[in-house]
Amino acid sequence: MAHRNEFDKDYDRIIYSSSLRRLQDKAQVFPLQENDFTRTRLTHSMEVASLGRSMAWNIGTWLVEEKKFKHFWEAKELASLVEVSCLVHDLGNPPFGHYGEDIIRNWFDKWFESDVFQKIENSYESKGFSPLNHQQKNDFRYFEGNAQAIRILTKLQFLNDQYGANFTYGTLATLMKYPWASDHPKAIDKKKFGYFYSEKDLYEDLHKEVGIGERRHPATYILEAADDIAYLTADVEDGVKKGIVDWENAYEEISGFLETNYSYAYNTLKKYREQAIKNKVPNKDLVNVQNFKVVAQGIMINAVIEVFKNRYEDIMTGSFEGTLLEFSTAKDLEKLLQQISRKYCYSDHEVITLELVGDRVITDLLDLFVDAVVNIDKKPKTKLKKDKLFHLISENFRHIQSLDSNGLPNIKFEDLSLYNRLLLITDFISGMTDSYAVSLHQKLLGVKLP
Repeated sequence: MAHRNEFDKDYDRIIYSSSLRRLQDKAQVFPLQENDFTRTRLTHSMEVASLGRSMAWNIGTWLVEEKKFKHFWEAKELASLVEVSCLVHDLGNPPFGHYGEDIIRNWFDKWFESDVFQKIENSYESKGFSPLNHQQKNDFRYFEGNAQAIRILTKLQFLNDQYGANFTYGTLATLMKYPWASDHPKAIDKKKFGYFYSEKDLYEDLHKEVGIGERRHPATYILEAADDIAYLTADVEDGVKKGIVDWENAYEEISGFLETNYSYAYNTLKKYREQAIKNKVPNKDLVNVQNFKVVAQGIMINAVIEVFKNRYEDIMTGSFEGTLLEFSTAKDLEKLLQQISRKYCYSDHEVITLELVGDRVITDLLDLFVDAVVNIDKKPKTKLKKDKLFHLISENFRHIQSLDSNGLPNIKFEDLSLYNRLLLITDFISGMTDSYAVSLHQKLLGVKLP
């Protein structure tokens, strides 16, 4: 249909998916929330998509005016590309937020150094399998939600064939924030990478067809800025709602900075604050922080767009390093908001306690499923404990591992390499919602009946 471009089709394809729906029960900052106000990964992703689309429209219109785009339709394509990339940017995040990534990384880091792993790897070599290479090990040591999102979109969100959700190369390239492998020096330095060994052929295609590799896709910078702007303001707002951020004290830290650097913003907020008192607004602090969020986002959005336009040639040639926000006039506001979140939100007793719960849950699940799945020699039935655990893994994920290069289910599980078995486990565990992970953990430990 003429009114939809290919990136719109990506959006329409994923909006109905189970992978996206699972984000409604994955933590942004506060896990396992019972209230309906605090953000989840899904609501965060929707906000990022809104911010990203808005910035992309501004930049796209400018590119038309500068005659860098020939047609206005190209501006629409840019906005659609950024919007769908923003919507799926957290698709691969495991339960319990970024801390969940750390738990998986730490578990595998210890396991690869253990005598248990050495015996397992020796047993696989005796069967004719190659030992895990450096990149394969690093895929788990530096487990990255961004790389998992690529894997979900290209394989795990199974529709009809081995290509997953059949996303465009442009969207996948934009989503790949760190376009290098897990054994690249940048991955070892930053502990971030863009794709697993299992998707190396896809990366080569993206490198060839889109041009990422030594440089990011230009739209990735817009996605990254939208993500930063969304979380910087939303975390503070959620903290106020939960009563762990004393907004009046926090605003004292902010107001002087605004008065000095953004007098118009300071005066606008002063007017809103006076209005809230005059109108006897209930939940005055929440109203005030929401007004601040809008003003602060406006400051950062304008600053980021300005950097993109000023550094356009550097971005297009791949010589731009860093983020748009850190090179903008709003970089000090970014640092101030980060300080407030660290002071109040990330160190909150509830957050720390629930993250420790997540640590126990994910660690125990990895203990159970890795021990079971890597030690299955024959076609799994349901007699032994390890076979029973295997059958708890999503049938969809098991089916993906059976597909050969032609997309046909010809690979028997007993012929599956150690690397692919470990991927099966991380696919399963990282795909869990916070609540499902806790519930399954309780059932397997006998704390809760099925």
